[in-house]
Amino acid sequence: MKSHYRVVVIGGGVVGASVLYHLAKMGWSDVCLIERSVLTAGSSWHAAGGFHALNADPNIAQLQSYTIDLFDDIQEESGQNIGLHRTGGLTMAGTPDRWEWLQSAYRTFQSIGIHDCRLVTVEEALALNPIMSGDGLLGGMWADREGYIDTTGTVHAYAGAAKKRGATVIEHNRVLELNQTLQGWEVITEKGTINCEHVVNAAGLWAKQVGRMAGVELPVSPLNHHYLISDTIPQLEELDFEVPMTVDLEGFTYLRQDQKGVLLGIYEVNHQHWMMDGAPWEYGFELQQEDPDRIENELTMGFERYPCLQEVGVKTWVNGAFTFSPDGNPLVGPVPGKRGYWSACAVMAGFLQGGGVGKSLAEWMINGTPEADVYGMDVARYGIWAENKQYIKETTGQFYTRRFVMTYPNEQLPAGRPLKTAGAYADMSAAGCQWGRSWDLEVPLYFAEPGFVEAPSLKRSNAHEIVADECQAVRNGVGLLDISGFSRFEVSGPNAEKWLDRIMASKLPAPGRAKLAPMLAEDGRLKGDLTVFNWGDGTWWIMGSYYLRTWHMRWFDDHMMEGVTLRDLGEEMAGFSLAGPASLNVIEKLTDGPIADLKFMGCGSFDIGLLRCKVGRLSVAGERGYEVHCRAGDHAVLRRILLQAGADAGIREYGFNALLSLRLEKSFGIWNAEFTQGYTPGMTGMDRWIDWDKDFVGKSAAVAERDGNGPSQTLVTMEIDANGADASGFEPIWSDGVQVGFVTSGGFGHTVGKSLAMALVDPAHSRAGTEVSVHVVGVERQARIIAASPYDPDGKAMRG
Repeated sequence: MKSHYRVVVIGGGVVGASVLYHLAKMGWSDVCLIERSVLTAGSSWHAAGGFHALNADPNIAQLQSYTIDLFDDIQEESGQNIGLHRTGGLTMAGTPDRWEWLQSAYRTFQSIGIHDCRLVTVEEALALNPIMSGDGLLGGMWADREGYIDTTGTVHAYAGAAKKRGATVIEHNRVLELNQTLQGWEVITEKGTINCEHVVNAAGLWAKQVGRMAGVELPVSPLNHHYLISDTIPQLEELDFEVPMTVDLEGFTYLRQDQKGVLLGIYEVNHQHWMMDGAPWEYGFELQQEDPDRIENELTMGFERYPCLQEVGVKTWVNGAFTFSPDGNPLVGPVPGKRGYWSACAVMAGFLQGGGVGKSLAEWMINGTPEADVYGMDVARYGIWAENKQYIKETTGQFYTRRFVMTYPNEQLPAGRPLKTAGAYADMSAAGCQWGRSWDLEVPLYFAEPGFVEAPSLKRSNAHEIVADECQAVRNGVGLLDISGFSRFEVSGPNAEKWLDRIMASKLPAPGRAKLAPMLAEDGRLKGDLTVFNWGDGTWWIMGSYYLRTWHMRWFDDHMMEGVTLRDLGEEMAGFSLAGPASLNVIEKLTDGPIADLKFMGCGSFDIGLLRCKVGRLSVAGERGYEVHCRAGDHAVLRRILLQAGADAGIREYGFNALLSLRLEKSFGIWNAEFTQGYTPGMTGMDRWIDWDKDFVGKSAAVAERDGNGPSQTLVTMEIDANGADASGFEPIWSDGVQVGFVTSGGFGHTVGKSLAMALVDPAHSRAGTEVSVHVVGVERQARIIAASPYDPDGKAMRG
């Protein structure tokens, strides 16, 4: 063991070994892995070892596909047999909604380039897996490259391949302490002290303790998970092939062959947490006692789905712990506020996602950014509120219980809620507000009559007409929207303007003005679609997506300069937006300031009734509008006075579901749909805001795109001949049977009366009038490219 390495990876499971391998593969050989016991002595040794293609997040599905492709490489490189069985896989649906969802998911896979899957009938599925009963099944999806591996062999293959590339593996050496230094980290172990530039927490069941060593409270918790291995099954002895990996979604079970028996795994509804503060240090190859009573219902369904299990015994029970995050996705990346400390934790599907996690983290560390858009597993998608133990318990338990439960796009899940509420929450609830969650905050979706319950649906729900009425109120009169769910950062100091000019790709606004501002990474891809306000008194605001607060703050901190003070105002400020042709008439009643003189994209401070507020003249709804920002404690008062002032104009409160419709009618993109860190300004049209005459982060890459062959895809607006359902995202777009793009987001435009979508398509099919087709909830519909902004294309309503 040396006294210095460039990177120390803590944890010898599949994730730590993958991180080590990818660092070495990318040229950083001065790296070591430290394991308290031996490789696999955690969750890895008892994992079921299955791998499959399906994931609700298309970006993570692509990383899973990468991991599957990697298996052959690490086996060949290391010389270690990983017991690779590519049996193929079935995912079965047993309800009409689930079958619709599976058909839709199949099209999503097509849109992201995963083509080795197909839909199958029940009869076809039974031929592929003859030990399965077809009772109650409606159909399924087959994937060619699913199967299972030997988990111990796979970990040793990653580690062996890494060692051949110069990396070091140190076993039987527990990390005792972590201390941050000016150069990086001091890692104190049982065998001595190591200094390094970077530390990676890949400690699995011990991630909580290794986080606390660095003053980091990770939102993770282990939960117990059951599977059984059966005795030999005569039906399998008669087959000349292995039955495929099979997931019975309604039965909460997955199955794979194990020699001439099967492994049956269960995601039980009655979940059980285990050692929420982390596993004991001496724990490793032990298991918990099996608890058949707790999984009785799911076990019964499994034995009914595979009747042959009723005729044989159980050879082995496994009840072992895996670590979960609140949403079930990994926690990966640089931990905010802890330079050089990296997370690679909560990878509950380690053998399926471990390769993608290792690749992304190594790219991030070495190149400054991962190749894929990994926000769905970025550790910065959570804030300090997620450190709360009760929140962790509720949300990880909810995820585990719902692992195979159908979740609808319009469904709001209850765990960990309500957490943070704006000042007018109680008053808005009394007025019928139906709430959603953004990060830690309750945000309004729409306002309904007492007793209304929205039915979960893959299609337009029973709230459709409520949203239509809210849209009409905004377009024809004036609407009031709670905008506490926007992020606000205050920038000040002698170098504030210089820093903003460097980090934003646009021109900066003049005093008393606001401007849309794309922010780019060094590789030229997007890091934000933001709005910059120049209040004219030496202070500036950056506004963006509320749920990106920690993610953006990490980026700002990583690119900070002296003479700049940056504050996140998310706990201090709230507000409301007035939008509609009558918005000026309403706000004029409340101030004697020259608010009528405020031009489009102007901003300033005004007395609004008894409150001193910051006001910007802009609106995402595409109407004349005013964003009114107040102290968080003034939120309820601001709502009351705005409603009183707008009573004569028929003011109506509305929510973000209506805003989705209104912004689509204006072809306004949003983050995590039209704009992501996987897209460039040229692809998304954000290049029209770039100031090419100045220097800014990402300029060279942006110029290369501009002056090269141009973007491979172009953002367009489409209208779809839909029938009771609208596109939502990642649906494939076809022209003469060839895929030419995919939907980024969609919905119904209540003003124009059309189903709309925004999409990325190849430039040859981006012209208005181009006829295409698109799958909506799995059904192919005719569609056409239309000119941007189908409502008020000249922007006269916004500009007044």
